[in-house]
Amino acid sequence: MAARRLESLLHSAAGKQPGGDFTRGRVMEDLVAGLPPYLKYVVLTLVPWVELRGAVPWAVQQGERVFLPLIVVTNVLVFWPTYFGLELIYEMIPEGTWVHRRLERIRSKAHPYVQKYGLLGLAVFVSIPLPGTGAYSGSAASWLLDMDWRKAFGAVCLGVLIAFFIVWSISEAVAAGVGVFRTLGTR
Repeated sequence: MAARRLESLLHSAAGKQPGGDFTRGRVMEDLVAGLPPYLKYVVLTLVPWVELRGAVPWAVQQGERVFLPLIVVTNVLVFWPTYFGLELIYEMIPEGTWVHRRLERIRSKAHPYVQKYGLLGLAVFVSIPLPGTGAYSGSAASWLLDMDWRKAFGAVCLGVLIAFFIVWSISEAVAAGVGVFRTLGTR
């Protein structure tokens, strides 16, 4: 049932009828089709597990690097609704639900970093460009680990910036490599 609902939401966002198929590998493109360029990067950055790790490579691939600062700012701003939203709703999340288990997994993944390295550990946790880390997870972890929001915000900002430079560097290197192979292929 949840899968059908998600499919329906994705189809609605992409302007497709439920039951129709997304072109394989084009879900992000279909999701933001028709949006102004700046808004498509905001939307992609706000999608959990995509965040800037998906938006930056896409901006580089599309040649729209002018939106990279917007992607970073959007990813940093995720802190506020996540941290303070958890403060408002955490007690209402029933134990054993998927959301509760996910939050506890985030806590257990971030705890060793924060325990050993403090705020720098939170920044490292946020900066690892893998699924399950990032601004959402770092913001949630900072609340779950009872960190002061001011310090946690600084650590999340630092982590987002580190992640941005890692992802941007890799994206530019891949784009340059693809360009070299295209040039070689035309000779």
